[in-house]
Amino acid sequence: MELIFWLSVALLAYAHVGYPALVAARARLRPRPPRRGGEPMVSVVIVAHDEATRIGARIQNLLALDYPADRLELVVASDGSSDGTPECARAWEPDGVTVVAFETRRGKPAVLNDVVPKARGEIVVMADARQTFDPRAIRELVAPFADAGVGAVSGELILTAGGDATRVGEGVSVYWRYEKFIRRHESLADSTVGATGAIYAIRRALFVPIPPDTILDDVLIPMTIARRGYRVVFEAAARAYDRPAATASEEFRRKVRTIAGTFQLFARGRWLLSPRHNRLWLQTVSHKGLRLLSPLLLAALAASNVLLLAEPLYRLSLGAQVVFYVAALLGWLTRDARTRIPFMSVPYVFCLLNWATTVAFVRFLTGRQRVTWDKAAG
Repeated sequence: MELIFWLSVALLAYAHVGYPALVAARARLRPRPPRRGGEPMVSVVIVAHDEATRIGARIQNLLALDYPADRLELVVASDGSSDGTPECARAWEPDGVTVVAFETRRGKPAVLNDVVPKARGEIVVMADARQTFDPRAIRELVAPFADAGVGAVSGELILTAGGDATRVGEGVSVYWRYEKFIRRHESLADSTVGATGAIYAIRRALFVPIPPDTILDDVLIPMTIARRGYRVVFEAAARAYDRPAATASEEFRRKVRTIAGTFQLFARGRWLLSPRHNRLWLQTVSHKGLRLLSPLLLAALAASNVLLLAEPLYRLSLGAQVVFYVAALLGWLTRDARTRIPFMSVPYVFCLLNWATTVAFVRFLTGRQRVTWDKAAG
C-alpha cells in the first residue's frame, strides 16, 4: 500500500508540478527561439456549421487584420450548414472571400482534407467562427515560419472573463494560464504538443490528410508535422479572443470531447508512445499521457491512504485530501455563482477535469463521442 501511495503521489506531482518545472528549466538553460520575419502568402480557413449569426462579424474581423491584403486569402468552408451560413458569407465575395459550401455535414477534419490542399497560401491558418483575432495575429503567427525548421505555429487563446465570471469560468481561466505556461516553455526549448484549435498555422506543403473522424485535428496535424522533424512552436503574440465557459455543463462538454480525442489519438497513433518513433515522446507522455491516468492515480492515492491510517503521516495526508475535495464540493455547489470565494475555483475545476477524463474514457470505449460539435450559445 505504501508503494501504491507514494507512486501515485510521485506521478501526480510530476504530471502537474514536476513536468512544468522541468520544461521551464530546460527552456531557460537551452532556449531555441526561432528566426522571425517575412510576409508569406497566407490562407485563413474557417470551417463553419450553422454560423449565420456570427460569420459576418468574423469575416469583418479578418478583413481588418494588419496584413497585406494581396497576400491574404480568406476561405469560409460551410460544413453542411442549414441556416444560410454560405449565403451570408458570400456577401463578402467582392472583398475577396472564397466560400465553399458542402451540402452534407461531415465534420471539420473531412472539410480540411478537401480545402487545405487547394488553398493558395504557402501558410494555412486554421480558425473558427466563434473567436476574434487581434489585428496583428496573422503577422505574428506567420513570423516564425521564417525559420525553415518550423512546420507549425500555435497562437494564444485569451479568455476574456469579465466581472460577471462564474466559479467555473474563473477556474478555467487559471487552468488555461497554467496550460499556456507549459506550452510556451515547451516551444522555447523545442516543440509543444499540439496547437490551439482556434488559431494555428501550418506549412501547406506539410499537410497530410487525416482520418475524417479525427476529434483533435489541432493535435494530430501538428504532431504529424513534428514527426517529420519540424518544430511546432507557440507564439504568444498571435492572439485570438474568446470567453470562458459560462456554465459548468458547457465546460464539461468541451473537456469531455477534447479528452476523448486524446484517447483516440493514443489508441490509433501508437507511435506517439514510442520513444523511437516520436521525438517528442517525453513531452507527449508527460503533458498528455499522464493526465489521462490522473483519475486512476487519485483513486489509488485515496484508497491506499485509507488503508495506511495507522501512521500519523497518512492521517495528515488523508485530511489534506478531504479538505481539497470539500473545497471542490463547495465550488460545485456554487458553480454558477458570480461571487468569488477564494480557494474553491481551482479544486473544483481540477475535479471537473478528472471527472471529464473518466466520462471521456467511457465515451471513447463505446464510440459515443462524435467528430461533429454542437456549438454553445454566446
